[in-house]
Amino acid sequence: MHLFYCPDIATTLTLSEEESHHCVKVLRLAAGDEIDVVDGNGTWHHARITMAHQKRCAVEIVRSEARAPHWPHKIVVGIAPTKNIDRIEWMIEKCTEMGIDRIIPLQCRYSERKEVKPERLRKILVSAMKQSLKATLPMLDAMTPVMQVINAPFEGKRYIAYCDMTLPREQRKVFAREYIPGEDALILIGPEGDFSPEEVKAALDAGFVPVTLGDSRLRTETAAVQAVASCHTLIQINETKQR
Repeated sequence: MHLFYCPDIATTLTLSEEESHHCVKVLRLAAGDEIDVVDGNGTWHHARITMAHQKRCAVEIVRSEARAPHWPHKIVVGIAPTKNIDRIEWMIEKCTEMGIDRIIPLQCRYSERKEVKPERLRKILVSAMKQSLKATLPMLDAMTPVMQVINAPFEGKRYIAYCDMTLPREQRKVFAREYIPGEDALILIGPEGDFSPEEVKAALDAGFVPVTLGDSRLRTETAAVQAVASCHTLIQINETKQR
């Protein structure tokens, strides 16, 4: 079954021009063929093509169902985009495939990248959502100063992963032992040059839990994937214990 994304499909009954082209021109689907459409807000629609136009493919909705994320609580990652944008694009793709609710690009003192192209990143989010058969599209924030994220309210547990050896390593705890599957989680991952001591101090003063993601020094994008993978592994273990 072919899966498409259209946020307003329930009201327009028409695929976007990009999705229409892919549906009709690339896949050569025709009137009467059945497809699946997700709106990115948690609803999965099974539809039938009524007009196979390569710019305005019209459909009728056969049935709809709510599909909540398969993880029970929010997973949010704040990450400083890498100098090589390909790495952050890879991270966004993989975290979306596993399951993530929100990604916050961070502007830090030692950030090597000052801006990102949100439209390019959103296309990757959409593609990864469809690839992994999800109905909810993760939120993507604009580039945000890290201090703003540190000082913003968050209903859940907040963590900061850093590598700076001038700061007491014994303060840091293993993330996989600290994460509680029953709580929303915000994890901050710094740039290639790490968080500055001032940024770490501000986070700790604000109540963030200092954590490490293991004994190895990880690349920025790898650290984010490791954190999200740890969340899902612990969620699955917890659900298995409760059965």
